[in-house]
Amino acid sequence: MSQPTVSLENASDEIKLAVDLIYLLETHQIDPNTALAALEIVKQDLQRQLEAPNQPHTPS
Repeated sequence: MSQPTVSLENASDEIKLAVDLIYLLETHQIDPNTALAALEIVKQDLQRQLEAPNQPHTPS
């Protein structure tokens, strides 16, 4: 039995971005531990941006 194809057309932006990121990580064969560590850095950076929205963005 085949699984139904689900269109991302009506998916939320969060789902679309998650699918894109998963595809990118899998395509480049990124180690899951490396990906999780990188995502934690990205999460911290985005949280800093939310805390200081008027500050210019400078990656640390």
